[in-house]
Amino acid sequence: MIQMPKVIGLTGGIATGKSTVSKLLSEYGFKIVDADIASRKAVEKGSTAMEQIKETFGDEAITSDGEMNREYIGELVFNHPEKRLELNEIIHPIVRTIMEQEKQQYLQQGYDVIMDIPLLFENDLQDTVDEVWLVYTSESVQIERLMKRNNLDLDQAKARVHSQISIDKKSRMADHVIDNLGSKSELETILKQLLIEKGYIHE
Repeated sequence: MIQMPKVIGLTGGIATGKSTVSKLLSEYGFKIVDADIASRKAVEKGSTAMEQIKETFGDEAITSDGEMNREYIGELVFNHPEKRLELNEIIHPIVRTIMEQEKQQYLQQGYDVIMDIPLLFENDLQDTVDEVWLVYTSESVQIERLMKRNNLDLDQAKARVHSQISIDKKSRMADHVIDNLGSKSELETILKQLLIEKGYIHE
């Protein structure tokens, strides 16, 4: 029996190592559809989204080069939560369309697809994929990695981690948990084991 291509939602928490897992999965032949890349494409110069952002948030929202003024928009949505909703209403549908087109293209070519979506549970997208794989590490490791990676102090790192659904709650919602508490080589072993178990690779 030929196995139909699968769509797997890959998620995690901030600094759990999701990008590393995504990279390893692409080496195993999975095609990656990345929400962050789609978000950047959605607001490229001259795009429909940029027109709508200018109309909604004024000329200051666009730099003289025609790019999105991230600093201005960032400040605006941070101080006015209702503006964040307006921004999401513009960008999210476009991001979804971009991701859907990429996904369909890969599926038609017979590839298994990884939908790399950091806020999969927060945006209630778990039903758009066949199963959810979560990259897990403890909250203390998240905070430690974040402080090192983004040069944050303890309070800043905690605030970032706590702005998302807790990693423990997410791990209970996921179909498979990929443990990333150890070294990269341990992660590679765990991932390979999962792929063998699921029949994606054969020893």
